[in-house]
Amino acid sequence: MKAQAFFIAAVATTLTVTGCATPMDNSSAAGADTEHNMPAKAGDGITERYWKLVELNGRPVPALQREPYLILRTEGARVSGFGGCNGFSGSYELDEATSRVRFGQVASTMMACPTGMDVENAFHEVLRTADNYSLNGDHLTLNRARMAPLARFEAVYLR
Repeated sequence: MKAQAFFIAAVATTLTVTGCATPMDNSSAAGADTEHNMPAKAGDGITERYWKLVELNGRPVPALQREPYLILRTEGARVSGFGGCNGFSGSYELDEATSRVRFGQVASTMMACPTGMDVENAFHEVLRTADNYSLNGDHLTLNRARMAPLARFEAVYLR
């Protein structure tokens, strides 16, 4: 019985430590998303690209342990990313002809963090309210109606 309790405690500790790990190092030159196998070259449109969040509501995103980002996968119209403290995923609808985008229900992990929660909360609010986007090369903005951009992103590629 003691061996079983020890095993359970060891597994729980491993999962806790692994769940808090930061697989992407912000200090890397490219900050590429090796975790999600993103292509090393520029893509067309906003899908299948790693979008690093650089500005929220007109303010630069502060340096965090791990950079906030999002990826829009074509298969299944799924969005995933990292908000500053927790990973998230959900669905999206995209009309590239009119530059319209809508994010469906987004779910995230529920870890508490000493830093990053303000960024994450604002990022999730952007996903709830954005209804269109602008794309200029490797720069993406998410917008609501004709208001100022809610969020700005830069594409990140492997070198």
